[in-house]
Amino acid sequence: MDNKIEEIAAQIKTLEDELMQELRKKQDEFFYTLEDKKVKFQESVVKEGRSRIVSSIKYLSSFPVSAVFTIPFIWSMMLPALLVDIFVTIYQTVCFPIYKIPKVKRGDYVIMDRYNLFYLDRVEKINCWYCEYFNGVIAYTREIAARTEQFWCPIKHSRAQKEKHSRYDKFFDFGDYETYRRELEKRRIDFKDLEEKKDE
Repeated sequence: MDNKIEEIAAQIKTLEDELMQELRKKQDEFFYTLEDKKVKFQESVVKEGRSRIVSSIKYLSSFPVSAVFTIPFIWSMMLPALLVDIFVTIYQTVCFPIYKIPKVKRGDYVIMDRYNLFYLDRVEKINCWYCEYFNGVIAYTREIAARTEQFWCPIKHSRAQKEKHSRYDKFFDFGDYETYRRELEKRRIDFKDLEEKKDE
């Protein structure tokens, strides 16, 4: 059974590598390169894109009025997101060295780049900034929580989850008390795969 799981995990890794290759092809398709983590578009593409910017008024008028009135509710969520960002960062800074868990690199999850796209108007840029920050913080928090769960309670659920976090495959099967008791100490600090990724 474990061999089958390892085989599937290897297939997933192969598919992830293929996905990265396809994403690199997209860079060529849309005429941009990455230089020191900064995106550089061809000048002709930037000029063409800017000529097609829609005004903020036109952009907002494309939504129903009721959707526009929800904007204060959307932005009220920024304070909890900011607090979560601060507190989970403090939490992992204090606790992960004690647990011997590798820290989550925030920049791998909170990626702020779309709001700078040259073909967006001001409102679209603000929307992109909000979404990339908010979803990045959630992804960052989830990874911190996943690593914490592996240390404290690495047991799978009895039912299939709609979406698993990154550490879930390392967990013990639900009800497998023998393996849990035998391997808990070893598995709760088994983050070798993260170290291998860092070396690649």
